[in-house]
Amino acid sequence: MISYCKQCKKELLPDEIAIYKRMVNRGATSFLCIRCMADYFQVDERLVYEKIEHFKRQGCTLFFN
Repeated sequence: MISYCKQCKKELLPDEIAIYKRMVNRGATSFLCIRCMADYFQVDERLVYEKIEHFKRQGCTLFFN
């Protein structure tokens, strides 16, 4: 199933959906892309990418669909 950012309508990658679920709401059915999520939390996009890598290293199963 293809998902789109609820803010900018960009097609989402699996990691974008996973980080949104991990950081915002595991039960979410609509998501933000990395850029919009970084804007929402007022952080640099690099921090979101770092968090993705961190959770992957931890073995978070949200990132291995």
